[in-house]
Amino acid sequence: MSETIEKLVKTIKSRKGSDVKSSYTSFLLSKGNDYCLNKLKDEITEFEDAIKNKKNTVHETADVIYHLLVTLESAGVNFYDIIRELKKREGTSGFEEKKNR
Repeated sequence: MSETIEKLVKTIKSRKGSDVKSSYTSFLLSKGNDYCLNKLKDEITEFEDAIKNKKNTVHETADVIYHLLVTLESAGVNFYDIIRELKKREGTSGFEEKKNR
């Protein structure tokens, strides 16, 4: 996992319960999982437009990653569990992995 992503995960976790007026992350988390999920959906739509138009793709990708991580935190999903799952899948064909579910 990149150091940047790891730092972002820790920052998001640390903002839970912080002042919602000074932290956008805290604001999002205070709104609950449904709000975070809807915000993520909005960001995915913007990402889709960016990919199609080949404009602002990097910016929109960063937004999707950030909002995905906030939504996972809101839902109580441990990001490191996701990393462990991805590591388990290393060297396994995606077709094979899907078949084994």
